[in-house]
Amino acid sequence: MLLEFSSASDTDADRAPAWGGVFALSLGAFALIASEFMPVSLLTPIASDLQITEGQAGQAISVSGAFAVLTSLFISAVAGQLDRKLLLLMLTGLMIVSGTIVALAPNYEIFMLGRALIGVVIGGFWSMSAAIAMRLVRDDQVPRALAILNGGNALATVVAAPLGSLLGGLIGWRGAFFFVVPVAAIVFAWQLISLPSLKTATRTSGAGVFKVLARPVVALGMAAVSIFFMGQFALFTYLRPFLETVEHVDVSTLSLLLLMMGVTGFIGTSLIGRFVQGGLYRTLIIIPALMALIAAALILLGGGIAMTAILLGLWGLFATSAPVGWWTWVARTLPDDAEAGGGLMVAVVQLAITFGAIVGGLLFDTSGYVATFGVSAVLLLVAALLALLTARSRQPQTA
Repeated sequence: MLLEFSSASDTDADRAPAWGGVFALSLGAFALIASEFMPVSLLTPIASDLQITEGQAGQAISVSGAFAVLTSLFISAVAGQLDRKLLLLMLTGLMIVSGTIVALAPNYEIFMLGRALIGVVIGGFWSMSAAIAMRLVRDDQVPRALAILNGGNALATVVAAPLGSLLGGLIGWRGAFFFVVPVAAIVFAWQLISLPSLKTATRTSGAGVFKVLARPVVALGMAAVSIFFMGQFALFTYLRPFLETVEHVDVSTLSLLLLMMGVTGFIGTSLIGRFVQGGLYRTLIIIPALMALIAAALILLGGGIAMTAILLGLWGLFATSAPVGWWTWVARTLPDDAEAGGGLMVAVVQLAITFGAIVGGLLFDTSGYVATFGVSAVLLLVAALLALLTARSRQPQTA
C-alpha cells in the first residue's frame, strides 16, 4: 500500500473528482465481501452436494483467507509500475472467473480452486482500494470517498449471510454463488468507464509493511487483532450447522437470524464512533471480553431459540463494529506509516480468519459445537488481554 500513496501522479490533484469510480469501488467491495462470506450460510448444502464434512466446507473461507494474505503483502511489489486501473480490472475479471468456477465445481478440489482465486482478489483489492479512492478525489473529499467505499463493505456485511441462505433455499448453493458473477460484471464495466488512468512511477518492495512491527505497541496490537478475528471466525463460520443441529431451525428462520445479526452489526458500526472517541483502548478491551461471554452463553444456554436469537444479535452488534476500532487504532498509532500499518492489518486479519476457520472446522468435526465455541471464547479473552497489554505499551501520543 505504500506504493499507491507515495507514487500518485502529480496530475491526480488537478483531475476532476471521479465519483463514479468511487462508487464502482464501493460496489466492488460489496461483491467481494458477499463472495468471501457466502459459504458461512451455505455450509450444509455445500457439504451434502460435494460429499464432504461441514468442517471441510468451512475451509472454503480458510483457503480464500490464505491467498488473500499472500496477495496483500506482495501485490505492490509484483505489480510494480502497472497502471492501477488495469490491475483493478484484472482483479475484477478474476472475481468473475472465481464465481463461475465455484458455481460449476464438480468436486471439492475444483471448488477450493475457485475459492483460492477469490482470495487473490480479496487481498489485492483491499490492499489498494483506499489508496486508489484517495487518488480519485480532492484532499478535502477523501473522508467522503472512504465512507462511500466502506459503505459497500457495511452493506454486504448486513446482507451477505442472509442473502446466501435465502438464495440457497430458492436456487441452490451453486445459484447463490453465481449470483455474484453478474454483479462483478457490472463492477468491471463501471470501473472500465469511470476510472481514470492510475499510473504509478515508483517501485517498492514487499518488506515495508513488516518494518512497523519493530515497535512493541504495533506488535502487541497486531497480535491482539489477529487473535480477535481468529476467535470470532472460529465461531461465526459454523453458526449454520449449530443452528440447524442444536436449535433445529429451518432455512427461513436461519435467514432471519442472520439478517438480524447483520442489522445489529450495522447499528453497532454506526454507534461505535462515539465510544472509540471517548476511549479507544477501553473499547478494544471490552468488545472481545463481551463476545467471549456470548460464546460461553451459547454453550450454556443453547437449546432455546429466543435466547439464542438475543445472543446472536448481541454478537453481531459487537463483532461487526470491532474492526472500526482497530482501524482507528492503526491511524492513531501509525500516523506517519498508516499505509504500511493498513497493509499489515489486511494480512493479519485474513490470516486470522483462515486459522479461525481451520481450527473451528477441525473441532466441529471431531468434538462438536461445544468445543468450537469454547475455543472461540478462550481466544476472545486472550484478545482482550492483548489489547490491555497494547494499551499499557503505547506511547503517550497514541493514547
